[in-house]
Amino acid sequence: MKAWSIKSNKKENILALGAESDGNFSFYKEGTIYFVDGFGDLLYEKNFQEFKKSILEFIEKNGRPDIIISDLHPLFSTTKWGKELANEFGADFMQVQHHLAHIYSAVGDSINTQSCHSERSSSGAEESLSNEGKGFLHLPLCGVGRNDKQEFIGIACDGTGYGFDEKIWGGEVFEFSKGKVKRVGHLENQILLGGELAIKEPARMLISILGKFLEKEEVYGFVKEYYDKNQFELLWNQWKDGFNCLEASSIGRVLDAVSVLLGFSGNERAYKHAPIDSLEKNSGEPYEIEPVIKAKNDIFELKTTPLFEYLVKNLDKDKKRLAATTQMYLAKGLWEICQKIGAKRQIFFAGGVANNKIISEYLISRGVIVSQEVPRGDAGISFGQIIYYLTNARD
Repeated sequence: MKAWSIKSNKKENILALGAESDGNFSFYKEGTIYFVDGFGDLLYEKNFQEFKKSILEFIEKNGRPDIIISDLHPLFSTTKWGKELANEFGADFMQVQHHLAHIYSAVGDSINTQSCHSERSSSGAEESLSNEGKGFLHLPLCGVGRNDKQEFIGIACDGTGYGFDEKIWGGEVFEFSKGKVKRVGHLENQILLGGELAIKEPARMLISILGKFLEKEEVYGFVKEYYDKNQFELLWNQWKDGFNCLEASSIGRVLDAVSVLLGFSGNERAYKHAPIDSLEKNSGEPYEIEPVIKAKNDIFELKTTPLFEYLVKNLDKDKKRLAATTQMYLAKGLWEICQKIGAKRQIFFAGGVANNKIISEYLISRGVIVSQEVPRGDAGISFGQIIYYLTNARD
């Protein structure tokens, strides 16, 4: 367990339940944020039961929550249980959009690691004991400012997150200004063929993306290693009919598909980030390619179909260089969107893809801020939910 002291006038006890894929929770009480992670994927019942047990024990020893926060996704186990807990404790229940929580986790981490650096250097980190008898790291955290005084840009990149439009997001740029947040950019929407099955079988993404610019038989040539002719026909027709197909701006799914296209991954995920990790590990020096960005309804869209057109056209080239080219294309495109909306402000980068060395180093080299202590992926979501509330809730 970690705990951060924070300057805030909020008197309520606040419990944040995180998302689902990487269990963690945070609890705010009397100027301290307690953060506990490491529960793993909460889709596994054993993990979820341990998660719930730890939270209930914490509540029993530290007091009931007045406010309970979950992810925006209505079907997450944490969302459903959060509503039940709120009813049980008579607490207010609220939901924070997944990618906003990611960004605010980086904001909160930055307040700790940058604004309070001198305070930490002088006082040091104190080892203490929680009521549960487990050691935790206690660090000072400066005050969180009111939302209406904040001016910054946030980039959130991950696998999937439930968006305000009920579509799947995962490659997002937000502008935070004068108490309001606006989605100002995102990756081109691609189709998750079969919904979540496209996460387990990334070759499904190839079918839907390559089908935009190749003939059916050409597309089959790229996936015949994974599907026989009859299976492919069913998938092709499913995509054409739009049956069980979801739109997604996810950068994670694009990277998965590229990893399969270049032959660094098979049509499976050995673990959560396996195809993306394989793509990064097999990266060389990138080729030069300019990102394609289009403005649509006052939102900038980083096109990913042209990236796949380039890759298919150049598959005879060094595939390790093509792997790096893909990641640099995405990093440069996100950076250019920030420039188009005015980058004379702090920019924060968060989400699981912020752990990608190529993408994060490119952005960091341009002054973009990433978390140093709070996990950048879903393991840090609950912390971001707390910071979001403390920053945005009215007194």
